[in-house]
Amino acid sequence: MKRGTTRHHLIPKTVHSNAWFKKRFTRQQMHTTADICRDCHNAVHRAVPSEKDLGRNYNTLDLLRTHPEIAKFVGWVQKQR
Repeated sequence: MKRGTTRHHLIPKTVHSNAWFKKRFTRQQMHTTADICRDCHNAVHRAVPSEKDLGRNYNTLDLLRTHPEIAKFVGWVQKQR
């Protein structure tokens, strides 16, 4: 993990036992994480509060970036450097 980042489970751990997810994703896919900054991590969970929705529709970094609120936040963060 890079300094100043947190691990975001692309498929939230709370849905790993859900049959819908078990049918569609391998164990490895369900345990995939992405290192993102704490502010971005908070923004992801604020923008998509439903963990099922996160896992179903935003289970890759590319898909997360398609969410309008997340894309806007990431754009803002990039300008802060």
